[in-house]
Amino acid sequence: VGAELYGHAGAESEVEIIGLMLQTFAALEIENIYLDLGNVDIYRGLAKQAALSREDESLLFDMLQRKAVTEINELLDSLSINDNIKAMLSGLASLHGGQEVFEKARVLLADADDTVIQAVDYLETTAQLLVQRLAEMKMCSIKLHFDLSELHGYHYQTGVVFAAFVKQLGQAIARGGRYDDIGKLFGRARAATGFSTDLKVLSQLSKKEFPGSDQIFAPLDEEQGLKEAIARLRAPGKTVIVQLPGQQGDAAAMGCNKSLCLVDGQWTVKD
Repeated sequence: VGAELYGHAGAESEVEIIGLMLQTFAALEIENIYLDLGNVDIYRGLAKQAALSREDESLLFDMLQRKAVTEINELLDSLSINDNIKAMLSGLASLHGGQEVFEKARVLLADADDTVIQAVDYLETTAQLLVQRLAEMKMCSIKLHFDLSELHGYHYQTGVVFAAFVKQLGQAIARGGRYDDIGKLFGRARAATGFSTDLKVLSQLSKKEFPGSDQIFAPLDEEQGLKEAIARLRAPGKTVIVQLPGQQGDAAAMGCNKSLCLVDGQWTVKD
């Protein structure tokens, strides 16, 4: 399942969509959330400034994901690029932690192009707004972590990326980020940010008990009154499973606890 917010390019929309994701977890009573945020435009801007080949950019991308500092330095030492840029690329893997990481980034990335500085600024603005939103939602227990070399979705994301974790699983329970110009192929490019998650994973993690709802079985019958009864029941959201021609199994086999029955000329729901 996923959610997208189209048409706004500011950090406020990042915070709005992250807030929606966190409220989803809260509604399911999933606790101890760990939220990781980055911005793929930081590495993208540094790679462009270093004029890396596509192959070298891909190699360095993989090493950064693994935080393989020794391999990163060996690769950079083999390339003919400015020492200042080497230092920035090498140090990128160390730029992770709490909000103090932004101060470290401004020192390390002092010689970076404007696009890189703007990407750091945007991520910091997102962080500040998110902290405010968490306080408003009374979700200050959410653990925030910032990783400036976080590059999931690098080949299609265009800015801030984020992922939510819980200690029970070694993988993200939800991921998202910005992917501007979505819809360009269809003639309408728009700013966009969103997230996706897996309902089966969330249901396994959820502590919430949901009250069971009636499952109503409707027999195979073309009688107009039955069709009207089904429509009336479904209108407010009740579940009605209609028997099909040649179907094997009765109401119980379909998981139903009630049936539509014809009683004194009226279609009535009965246990």
